[in-house]
Amino acid sequence: MYKIASKKVLNSFVTQMEIEAPLVAKKAQAGQFIILRVDENGERIPLTVAGFDREKGLVKIIFQIVGATTNKLNQKNAGEFIADFVGPLGNPTRVEGLKRVCVIGGGVGCAIALPVAERLHNMGCEVDSIIGFRNSDLLILEDEFKAVSDNLVVTTDDGSYGIKGNVTMPLKEALESGKQYDEIITVGPLVMMKFVVLTAKEYNVPVTVSMNPIMIDGTGMCGGCRLTVGGKIKFACVDGPDFDGYQIDFDEAMKRGTTYRDFERHAYEENCNLFKKEVK
Repeated sequence: MYKIASKKVLNSFVTQMEIEAPLVAKKAQAGQFIILRVDENGERIPLTVAGFDREKGLVKIIFQIVGATTNKLNQKNAGEFIADFVGPLGNPTRVEGLKRVCVIGGGVGCAIALPVAERLHNMGCEVDSIIGFRNSDLLILEDEFKAVSDNLVVTTDDGSYGIKGNVTMPLKEALESGKQYDEIITVGPLVMMKFVVLTAKEYNVPVTVSMNPIMIDGTGMCGGCRLTVGGKIKFACVDGPDFDGYQIDFDEAMKRGTTYRDFERHAYEENCNLFKKEVK
């Protein structure tokens, strides 16, 4: 059992928790993930390591409440326990040798992008960050990004905060102005990452994308997280989660990502109804 040390609501749909997991905290690095179960009968879900405190033995996770399991996890409070917390899994984000990087996060993907930006900042790298959201109500981690970025741009689709538009707009402006990056690292919705790659390709800038497809065991045995990368089958859990953005078949990944959408929504609604009955 793993104790929830703290819980913080970031917005109506996103929650941050710190989990007491000393062995995971000891080895975790930016870009890696864990797999947890809320209880012994629960499903396994992958969540990226959003931060860690090696001295206190804490691992930070940030999750969006979209399905039955994340809803059940969100019903837990500080001082309570979850059944399993396995990791760190996957490969850390490669940052060696980088001097000037643009980090781009979209929505809850900012939780994955932030520790990468922190790592780069601590290395002395020049970090430009672009974070995008549908509207101001969904904004998260702005202050945290400010603390580790030389330049930060916030965008919202509806213009309710920051620049109106998507993350590719300020990226294109920066590249057109002559800004040169060793690499662009992007995390967020598949369609967002696809267009970041297309924008960067015009200027021949390398792009690393973080892929988070359906995962079950996190060891490569189930095959659920398979992707087509450079025409070959790869598994996000053991070969990634980071890949060369130019090599990803995004259209295939987006199609596979919707496979269980209706099932997840049904499970989420059942869990919500059950929780409502329990609290009456």
